[in-house]
Amino acid sequence: MTSTLQSKLDHLPGNPGVYLFKNAHGEIIYIGKAAVLADRVRSYFQKGADHSPKTNLLVSQVADLETMVTRSELEALILESNLVKRHRPRFNVVLRDDKQYPYVRLPIKEDFPRLSIVRRVQKDGALYYGPYTPANALRETLKVIKHAFPLATCSIDIDGKADRACIEFEIKRCMAPCTGNQSKEDYHQIVKQVRQFLEGRDHELLDDLRTRMEASAGREEFEEAARLRDRLFKIERMLEKQRITQTSATDQDVIGLARQGAAVDLQILFVRSGLLIGRKDFFWGESADAPDEELVRSAIEQFYNKDGQPPKEVLVPTDLEDTALIEQWLSDKRGEPVRVLAPERGTKHQLVRLAEENAAASVASHLRDEELDRQAGEELKRLLRLENAPRRIEGFDISNTMGDQSVASMVVWEDGQMKKSDYRRFKIKTVQGANDFASMQEVVTRRYSAMEDLAHPDLVIIDGGLGQLTAAMEGLKQVGQQRIPILGLAKARGDKEERVFLAGRKNPIVLKPQSPATHLLQRIRDEAHRFAITFHRKLRAKALMSPRLNQIAGASSSTRSNV
Repeated sequence: MTSTLQSKLDHLPGNPGVYLFKNAHGEIIYIGKAAVLADRVRSYFQKGADHSPKTNLLVSQVADLETMVTRSELEALILESNLVKRHRPRFNVVLRDDKQYPYVRLPIKEDFPRLSIVRRVQKDGALYYGPYTPANALRETLKVIKHAFPLATCSIDIDGKADRACIEFEIKRCMAPCTGNQSKEDYHQIVKQVRQFLEGRDHELLDDLRTRMEASAGREEFEEAARLRDRLFKIERMLEKQRITQTSATDQDVIGLARQGAAVDLQILFVRSGLLIGRKDFFWGESADAPDEELVRSAIEQFYNKDGQPPKEVLVPTDLEDTALIEQWLSDKRGEPVRVLAPERGTKHQLVRLAEENAAASVASHLRDEELDRQAGEELKRLLRLENAPRRIEGFDISNTMGDQSVASMVVWEDGQMKKSDYRRFKIKTVQGANDFASMQEVVTRRYSAMEDLAHPDLVIIDGGLGQLTAAMEGLKQVGQQRIPILGLAKARGDKEERVFLAGRKNPIVLKPQSPATHLLQRIRDEAHRFAITFHRKLRAKALMSPRLNQIAGASSSTRSNV
């Protein structure tokens, strides 16, 4: 232990706060919080302390430390969570997925509320439902709502003075409040039913629809009665298909853990009013030394350290040391009490068991995928005569329509999964017309001219044959990066087999269709194609809209430029 470190240990504050351990290179390797900094930090360095192997390894690498004092332990928890998210230290349990999840927003205070998809929950008086993950759960929900409830889906200001209704009115998916055909009161009756649907108040919703249907029939308003009957049927069918669990009307997130060897998987099930609307999976390949309590606590702190909204209950598989503190933090974020429970029996315990079963299936699936990726890496190493199996692969593709709106994409596969934070999109700047070869040369040159702040790839994949590969190699040569291994991937016309084109080799290598290397290369190439064509379609849509805006009287220049 250095004298500097010993001096800091001797003068630690007795306040709540956060401590940061650093190695000899000044890198932050662990971040923790404490109610009393002096007691917690010194406990790591006590002689004869019974630490886990992971903690012993951590302490052996600590060369310096830094502390940040806070006014309370709650502030320390929040600060710790923010710093872990920012620095992602090696010895902390870190969630690799830090994206925002989609919610449905319903601004009930507006005269004519419309649903929208957002990724940030704000305290603006609107109602938020979610999170929905995977996204297809959200799409399915919105599809049912669109077919069953005639809410407006446009973005115009609704004042009842429009000259005519749009096609949505003609197909009976909107009652045209924009033209005055539907009153504010009638519209909010539909909003009420949408709320009942999203909040899982099934019996209340269905009873309300039946009552209104029978009342319409009694008044001989048979068209309205038929419309309510159809809505009732669609909702009943959807609920029968998706109502998975009926525990209570309480919103719950349910956490389950499963281990297999050194690998750990953590599942979060999102239960909203008895409806399982989605789940999220987190996997760590090497976490044998991390106890369940640390994994669950870290997952809670990092997952809810976003702009989402915690549910009323979080069910966990193990007791947490800081339960009261975590409940206080989550309650502050939600704006009402949140409970963290570790149920040992009953329906809530069965939900935790369900999450654990999902985690067990997922950890086995992850390990199978890891083994296939390891085999693919070894096969590529042998095929391309690389020094090591590639851990980071970057894939490129070009997309345009007859040379119009030409763009390129770069996607990244790293350590077994697509790393979307490193994806890049490029507008082709120096090439006119449909010239994929020149476009590929340009984008490769731009990507590797400065290497940005991205890691150096072990392999580059070009979507295309010998022509695209030659152009890409010329781009690497221009920026002095010709040592980067590179290949082209393409199919001959009419063939099913993939062909790999290599530098200095005239004839391509035909890949076995079922080999792990083939599947990995295809996955990266297909993702590059998807990412490129999505960007291209977005630019084309903007280009098509701009001339129309130019023809609209009163459209400002800023409106046109923002499209």
